[in-house]
Amino acid sequence: MDKNHVMKHAKTSQSYWNLKWNSTFGQKAPSILIINNLNIMRLIKSKVKPRSQYIEVGCAPGNMLAWVSKTLETNSTGIDYSEVGIIKCKCLFEILSLEIDLHCMDFFEHNLPLESFDFVTSFGLIEHFDDPSLVVKNHVDLLKSGGTALISIPNYGGIYGYIQKWCDQDNLKTHNLKIMNIKSLKHLTSDLNVQSVKVYYFGKIDPLILSLEKKLPIPVVKFINIILNGIGLLQPLIINIFAPMLVLEIQK
Repeated sequence: MDKNHVMKHAKTSQSYWNLKWNSTFGQKAPSILIINNLNIMRLIKSKVKPRSQYIEVGCAPGNMLAWVSKTLETNSTGIDYSEVGIIKCKCLFEILSLEIDLHCMDFFEHNLPLESFDFVTSFGLIEHFDDPSLVVKNHVDLLKSGGTALISIPNYGGIYGYIQKWCDQDNLKTHNLKIMNIKSLKHLTSDLNVQSVKVYYFGKIDPLILSLEKKLPIPVVKFINIILNGIGLLQPLIINIFAPMLVLEIQK
């Protein structure tokens, strides 16, 4: 499958992401009091080693990449094909005095050195393609031998999907719902020559992956988000049906 075929069947466009990041304000490092942030931070911290060669694919608006670079002191790189998104990243990194190598380019036509990263990550990227297998392969191609790709997607395959369908069907149309189960996600790696593949649910209950504001008054949404965010922060164990993320972990 070639790049042109994949891009033809992308569920979002560059203009879609430019518009999204253009409406993003108040750039800052991610707060650990927001369960949406904390879930990803916990995932990264459980896998990524300090001072490693690290890259995030689809890195805009940059808050998680900034946290990784500052907290784990990684040699960090970010790539995103949204010009607006990269501008947001640069502004944030300048505020935080971080030196992070940024690339505004198509992930299918990048000039990054292959087999040069210890960790290649993306958080909410591959589900925006009808067939994400080439996207996954491109993650693996950047890895050193023994390196790890950490790819997460939102878990709209269960209860979150039912609620989001009621809230915002247009948003769901930008996601490949067919891969949002363990078997299908693992199948994306069937043609890859890698050491190991793990697929698992991850994270505590998270209201921010739902577009509740599309159906409910803003004050009600804020109240619900505060309550569910608090539950997520206090939740002692991951419960698969309430886990907001599916993770594909690949060791090369």
